[in-house]
Parts: sequence; C-alpha cells; structure tokens
Amino acid sequence: MIIENLNNWSQLFNSKEFEKEYAYTGDDLGCTYSKDKSIFKVWSPVASAIILNIYEDGTGDNLIETFPMEKGAKGVFEVTVNKDLVGKFYTYSVTIDNLEEVDRENPDNVRYAYVENGKTFTNEVVDVYAKAVGVNGERGMIVDLANTNPVGFDSDVKPELKSFADMVIYEVHVRDFSMAKSSGMKNKGKFLAFTEHGTKNEYGESTGVDYLKELGVTHVHLLPSYDYATVDEAKPDMPQFNWGYDPKNYNVPEGSYSTNPFDGSVRIKEFKQMVQSLHKDGIRVIMDVVYNHTYSAYDSCFAGTVPNYYYRTDGMINSNGSGCGNETASDRAMFGKYLIDSVVYWAKEYHVDGFRFDLMAVHDTDTMNRLREELDKIDKSIIIYGEGWMGGPSVLPFEKACFKQNAKKVPHIAMFNDDIRDVIKGSVMDPEVAGFVNGELDTSDEKVDMLMNKMRFAVTGACGHSQVKLTDEMNGLLPRPWASSPMQSINYVSAHDNWTLWDKFMLTIKDKPVDFVMRANKMAAAIYMTAQGIPFFQAGEEIGRSKPMGDGEYDENSYKSPDSVNQIDWNKVHHNKELLDCYKALIRLRKEYKAFCMTTAKEVEDNITFIEGLGQKVMAYELKKDEEHLYVVFNGSEDAVEITLPQGTKGWKMVFETGESKVNDNVLVCDGFSCTILSDEGR
Repeated sequence: MIIENLNNWSQLFNSKEFEKEYAYTGDDLGCTYSKDKSIFKVWSPVASAIILNIYEDGTGDNLIETFPMEKGAKGVFEVTVNKDLVGKFYTYSVTIDNLEEVDRENPDNVRYAYVENGKTFTNEVVDVYAKAVGVNGERGMIVDLANTNPVGFDSDVKPELKSFADMVIYEVHVRDFSMAKSSGMKNKGKFLAFTEHGTKNEYGESTGVDYLKELGVTHVHLLPSYDYATVDEAKPDMPQFNWGYDPKNYNVPEGSYSTNPFDGSVRIKEFKQMVQSLHKDGIRVIMDVVYNHTYSAYDSCFAGTVPNYYYRTDGMINSNGSGCGNETASDRAMFGKYLIDSVVYWAKEYHVDGFRFDLMAVHDTDTMNRLREELDKIDKSIIIYGEGWMGGPSVLPFEKACFKQNAKKVPHIAMFNDDIRDVIKGSVMDPEVAGFVNGELDTSDEKVDMLMNKMRFAVTGACGHSQVKLTDEMNGLLPRPWASSPMQSINYVSAHDNWTLWDKFMLTIKDKPVDFVMRANKMAAAIYMTAQGIPFFQAGEEIGRSKPMGDGEYDENSYKSPDSVNQIDWNKVHHNKELLDCYKALIRLRKEYKAFCMTTAKEVEDNITFIEGLGQKVMAYELKKDEEHLYVVFNGSEDAVEITLPQGTKGWKMVFETGESKVNDNVLVCDGFSCTILSDEGR
C-alpha cells in the first residue's frame, strides 16, 4: 500500500499516486442522520483506528458511549449507530502511528512529522464535516436539519437577478449592524436583527433592513458568519468582538450571533430565518468565506484527522500565504473537495446567494473553476468573488493561483479591483497619499497623465480600452487589463480592512473644511458606482462612517476593537442625510441606465469614448448603450471648468450632480471637485 511509507509525506500527499489510491468522491462524509440510525464517515487514510464518541452535551464530562469505526476503501472509516441520536454530541478519537511531535515553541512548524518507528498519538477532534456544534464548536451535534427550517423555508424564493452587473453590494459585520443604541433593534449582535422591521434611530428615521430597502442595495455581504474561534460563545454578555477571519468549523453558523450558542440547532434556524427574511425584502445574501487558513494548524480538526495533509508546507514549516501562520491546500484532492462540498452545502441548505473569498489567491484556479461549475448546477446567479492576492509567501506556484493577474483563467469569478480603489482615494497603506478625489498634489504633466490613465482604466471595469495607455507606455506603473469582462471587477473604495473612506479623507484633507470631505466622498462614490463592473461598499460609507480613536487618530484595523469603535451609528442617517441621498441617487441611476451595466469587454470598447484635451484632472466620457446616450464628467480640480458638449439628438438633461453644474447653449459648466452626468433625452 502506498500509505506504508510516509517519510516523504509532503511529496507523497502531492502525488497522483496518492490521489488515485485515496481520493474519495462520495458526498456522504460526516454524519448522515435519520430517526432510526446515524451513519458516520471519516476520511483518514493515515489512521490506524478511529473511535466515535457520543456525548450528552457540547462540553463537560458526559460521555455516553463509544463505537469503534471500521476502515474501508479510500481510507474512509465508517460506523452505523442504530438508534435515534438527535440532540446528542459527538467527536472522533483518531489514532495515528509513527508520528513525532515537532517542537511546539515555534508556531510556524507543523505539529507532527511522519517517521519510521515513531510514537502513536490519539487526537480527539470535531468532525471536519460537522454541520452543527455545541458551544464554542468543541463537539459536533447530531441534528435533524429538516427541523431547523423556519416555516415556509422550503418555498423560499430568491430575489430576481438578471445579471451580475445589476448588483449593488453592501458589506456588513453581523454585530456592527445592530449593536448601537441608535439602531433601535432588539436582537443586538444577532442574526435575528436582520429579520426586524419598523426599527428607527433617535430621530425616527428607518434603520436596519427597512433602511437597506430604502437605500436600494441588492445584496448584503456578511463578514464571516461561520463558526470562528476567537469569541467565547459561553459568555454572551461579556463584551467581545472579532471580524471572524479565524475559522474553526466551516459548515456551521457562528454561535455568538445566535440566541442560544449551546444548542446547535438554534444557530442554524436563526441563520435561515435571516436569509429567508432578507429574501422576502428583496435582498440577496453573500457569505464572506475564509477557506485559505484555519485559526490554528496545530490543533484544528483537519490537523488532528490527517496531519499535514490539508495544509501546504515548506519542509517542516507551514507555508503562510494567508499571513496567519498556515494555509490550506486546495490543490490537493480532498481539501479541494472539502472546499467545494462546503460552499455547495451553504448554497443548498441555507439558500446563500454568493460567496466572497478571503485571500483567494491562496486557492488554485482549477479548484475555483470546479466550484463555479458546481454552483452553476444549483443556480447560475450565485456569485463568487474574492481578493486576488495573498497575505504572505506561498509554495503554490504563481501561475496556478487565483491572483488578480490570473483572472482570465477564472473568467466567471470576480475579483476586488484595487486599481479603482487606489486611484480614487490614494494608498490604503499610507494615510497621507491621496488620489483623484482628495487632492493628489503632484501636478507635473507626467504624473497627471499617469493619474488620468489610471482613472480611465478604472471606469472600464479592468477590461482596458484603446484610449487607455498600457503598462509599457507608462514605465511599468500602470496595470494591464486583467478582467475578461467588467463583471469580473468588484469596484470599491472601502471595505472592513483599513481606514473607513471618511477617515481616509480626514487624514489626507487636513487643511480643508469638512464640506470638502463631503464633496470628496460624493465624487468617490460617483466614480465607482458608475464605473463598469459591480459596485461594493462598506456599511456606513454612505453616512460618513468613522472609527475615531481620539487625538486625530482613526482605527485602521478594528478587527478586535470594541463595539464603541465598530458599531454603526444610525443617527448619522440624520446627520449626513446629504451624503446618504447622494448614494441613493447613484443606486437609482445604475438601475435606470443600463449603460452603466455592460457585460462584455467588447461593449466597453465599442460604447465608451473618452474625451481628450480637457486639461489636468478633468475626465469625461460618452456612454452609449441601445437608446441610451450619457455624458459623464469628473472634475478633480478645485476650479470650475467649461466643456463643450457633443451634439445631442434630443438635448442634454442633467440626471446626476454632486456640485452645482449647469448647461447653457450646449456648454457644461462643472463645479470644482464634482461629478456631473447628463443624458441625451431632452430637457
């Protein structure tokens, strides 16, 4: 048997021989429950024995019974328990021979090495495929999933979505959404907050889901909502916060967001209630998923079940493409299968409408394309998008990774467009480096030419255009077109990472009044909201969300900061109504004019014409699609400018503006630092 010699385990696990011998294709790993019996299956070709442990509760000394499992083909252990186990908890005790425990003082090391005549270790682990868990995810729970469905969930209908280009995505953390007193919500920090209606801020204005409906977004992107490690679910009243990018059990909702984290069925039902309610309100749901690493590679369920298989390694060191100390191996058959099985499970069982992949370049393009194929079998309108980069060095070859530069290898998966983000507001790393809307001060012809080409590139949805100069012509400082269609481009200027957009402007526009910050924010939104591609924004960006720390400092990385920093202040709906109205208008504009929602690179090339010779920091272009004819102007200078408009067939009508623009005798006068959009449809 191929498994008998594991001295070169890394090479063996990567081999075609190992995959042929042990890759399991069945869809029944984990616990398959029925009232009469439960079948348990575990994949661990390296194990010499596995015992199923049945417990009364999710924690404590309450073992009921144990069952030895039988090893079968492909390294799958199996046992059937002929009784109704619903509501009981379980783990596996996995015994593996010929191991040597590596020095735990270095957290970057793998935990075990396979050696000849090594020791025997037994690890008690949660089922990798567990679909329910007890408090803090320490034990799996046996549930009847049919009994976790809210009334009517079987007939749940997704809101209509004709094209990904029609999407407007709102990114929010479950806890942030409802924790503030000004939210008016009862289920603070819980999934159920997304089921509440009629909630108001202190000024009597809509908050929560009612607010989202008024805003007009099509999708809510939830920051990680699977079971994660760094919040103690047993202490729900203790102030705790984390973004959740520290996975523990992938197929289970996070317990701290439920009303009872001790009963695994409660978190499942409440997550489903949230999805069902949002669907009824016309809003789809996207999950932020983090399959690129686990919170710990030492004592995760993966490491304890098949040591070193599920993770990429460089010798005795974990590869660290995640920047978190380990990275998973999607290019190995059984983790690639796991990733796909897990996402498909969320799509089917929970009716999730999309998946945002954290550090997607840690995953290989072949696996991601297979995932796309599997989701297409369920519903082609389920979106996949992610970060086209890594957080550290990886042993995965560049050409196989889902980097943004390899986007055309995964043509039906979208990626965050950091090009548009950085040209609009400046560097996300340096608080003082500005962009187009907040006063890039270098006015040399070369610098401005580069800036304007980056702006042109940004509005094409990363597809490029014949009027946009390419990299070699600009000394290697401009990006090459990377998207196969504009629907691969997620256009944004703020997300949970880094400073909020408002705070970035406060740091870069120190010598200007707050009114100038408001103008910069409006123009930033106008650029990415009208660019080709899919608009995305952080919850609260539209009301000037800020994370102040005092003394002119702002929290750049609030992943574990308190609620006082992270919660959404819903009273800003009142205080920044002018900004909110701008976002609402832009969303309506996208929905009304399909010229902003092109779906192919050819459409972008054929129907956008950039206007030449308008001077420094003024960009304008014509858009034509079917009967629509639009003229878009972004004035990034402080002075008003005059532009002679092309001859319209019906006459130019102002449909959007962030400043005070006017049209006289076919001449447009644009305010400084403003956006103006005209439609040729008569006045």
